Amino acid sequence: MKQIIQDIKDGQTILEEVPVPKVKSGHVLVKTSRTLVSLGTERMLVDFGKANFIDKARQQPDKVKQVLDKVKTDGVKPTYESVMNKLGQPLPLGYCNVGEVVAVGKGVTEFRIGDRVASNGPHAEYVLVPVNLAAKVPDGVSDEEAAFTVIGSIALQGIRLLAPTFGETVVVVGLGLIGLITAELLRANGCVVIGFDFDEQKVAMAREKGVHAVNLSNGSDPVAVVQEMTGEIGCDGVIITASNSSDEIMHQAAEMSRKRGRIILVGVVGLKLRRDDFYKKELSFQVSCSYGPGRYDEAYENKGQDYPIGYVRWTEKRNFEAILQAIAAGQLDVKRLITERVKLEEYAQIYGDMKKPGSIASILKYSHNGRAPEAVVSLEERAYAGQKAVLGIIGAGNFASSTILPCLEKTPAVLKYIASSGGLTATTMAKKFGAAKATSDYKLMLQDKDVDTVVITTRHNTHASMVIEALQAGKHVFVEKPLALNNEELEGIVSAYSALSTQHSGPIVMVGFNRRFAPLALKMKELIGDNVGPVNIVATMNAGAIPPDVWVHDPEVGGGRIIGEACHFIDLCSYLAGSRVTAVCMNAMGVNPDETTDNASILLKYENGSNAVINYFANGSKSYAKERVEVFSQQKVLVMDNWRKLQGYGFGKFKSASSAQDKGHANQFSMFVERLQKGGEALIPFGDLVNTTKASFAAIESMKRGEWITVQ
Repeated sequence: MKQIIQDIKDGQTILEEVPVPKVKSGHVLVKTSRTLVSLGTERMLVDFGKANFIDKARQQPDKVKQVLDKVKTDGVKPTYESVMNKLGQPLPLGYCNVGEVVAVGKGVTEFRIGDRVASNGPHAEYVLVPVNLAAKVPDGVSDEEAAFTVIGSIALQGIRLLAPTFGETVVVVGLGLIGLITAELLRANGCVVIGFDFDEQKVAMAREKGVHAVNLSNGSDPVAVVQEMTGEIGCDGVIITASNSSDEIMHQAAEMSRKRGRIILVGVVGLKLRRDDFYKKELSFQVSCSYGPGRYDEAYENKGQDYPIGYVRWTEKRNFEAILQAIAAGQLDVKRLITERVKLEEYAQIYGDMKKPGSIASILKYSHNGRAPEAVVSLEERAYAGQKAVLGIIGAGNFASSTILPCLEKTPAVLKYIASSGGLTATTMAKKFGAAKATSDYKLMLQDKDVDTVVITTRHNTHASMVIEALQAGKHVFVEKPLALNNEELEGIVSAYSALSTQHSGPIVMVGFNRRFAPLALKMKELIGDNVGPVNIVATMNAGAIPPDVWVHDPEVGGGRIIGEACHFIDLCSYLAGSRVTAVCMNAMGVNPDETTDNASILLKYENGSNAVINYFANGSKSYAKERVEVFSQQKVLVMDNWRKLQGYGFGKFKSASSAQDKGHANQFSMFVERLQKGGEALIPFGDLVNTTKASFAAIESMKRGEWITVQ
């Protein structure tokens, strides 16, 4: 299928061929008939893409600070690579979609195949949308009209926050697409509406809708206009739908408001507020969030958990429905807002010049030309007969694109597939790293006899089931940590592995415990030696805080950071100790810590008598080193600082070693691919992988029960 994307690095707008999205639980697959180009929002994205690096940085000062913090802890080169990787990821354009439901996911009951729906899907021939971001289109509403649903909901949400009453005077600043819809909905609500813009065509259109519209390009003073029209009282409310970096708009909005007036920001303007503007009138100011309650709430949008109507009357979905009802009832006329209709293939007519005068709303038309949707896009035809280490990658997120794929690119491995559920990132990564095929259905690679190894880099809750599927398909498996999220999942993997393995042969299962392959970790192991008796290890991870709504903290999806991330250091300690964990005790910060805590100390007992303490903290400074390991053995001490420097005490000739920050990813993949091609035992014995995974589960259980937990 075809989809419009924006290349953030060089600013090109591209019509890309990508796999159709894979249908999943709680979602519907929609065959697009029309999409609306939001000239304001999308022009900002296009302009950002075309800007040079300095201008990009000026527009995102918060991101610049994050980059500087990363330079302090990780160094210049890793930071540069991370930034370039982020800029190299394309941005899907569009969020006003209409089409026909062609497939429904598990658990979907309110939609059926054949329903017409409006959604926030992008400019693509097929879109996959969650049920709470789609609404049925009434029979009397055309597809072109329904394409205004989402943009109309943005206007409606601003009005809901203003809460105007019949007869109030409301000013709309900016009469673009959202501004014109806002003005018309306010008129339908019984308000007196004053509108301001610099475009005479938009001003004239607003006047046709009964708005007291003023063209500011002739030098009119908006504050004076409002004062005159309200008898020097001032307006009851202001809704700002303009896009302008000037702070003057907010100042004028305050000046034209009556005492205790309300100001709602829907657009993007300068926000250096003057205290006196708000103080003397006790004005209220609020920023509107997109389509309404539920926006950016993972539970609402992607898990389908609706808000009870008795407590949250207007969610984003119910706003969609309200706009469609208004169009059907003739209360909102959007047809006159359409200034051009363009075929999808001729998209450059719109994106080539998004500042051309007279453009308000552009409609993209989709013909499909009888093409059936395909879950795979072939980028190159190759022969694979007799080759080993032919890989299929499942997942094309940030970590895969920034770390895994660049490392694999330096090995003799052959990439045949890259899969992502949406298809777009798989296509981008396949082109960048030379994979032959991009797909949205990872099962295709499991069925492909050429593929002998599957690399799993998806969210944690999918790891166990995909490992089992890959093993049952006869593939070697590399899976990013963690191997599983609970004992039931782990037992399923052990069972699948045991059914296929014998004493001398079987599939390789590898977990991405890369730290043990870092040059400084290898040096530490060399200095410690084998069979030297018990050692004491202290490992500290200054992990940094992650917002609580990030999926890693979700026990069902990410498993929490102890299971999902601290397992790295359990494996490293086991590697350095040369033994397996027999018991675990964990204490977490706080009076009643949650099972997804990321501030805890983990004590590990080993079979050979070694002892380890892992301090996993998220409340430290970003300016401090992220990782530190200390090993005490036979009156000797090793101190590793952030994978850059290793110091030895009591080792005679060895004093120190240094390295560019290297956490072992490159060595890990180089050695893994070598094993795939030449054979040999797994880099980490399967039993050790199971032991580390069980130890991470035991840590959580120990915190809950307040006692040591034995690891069987």
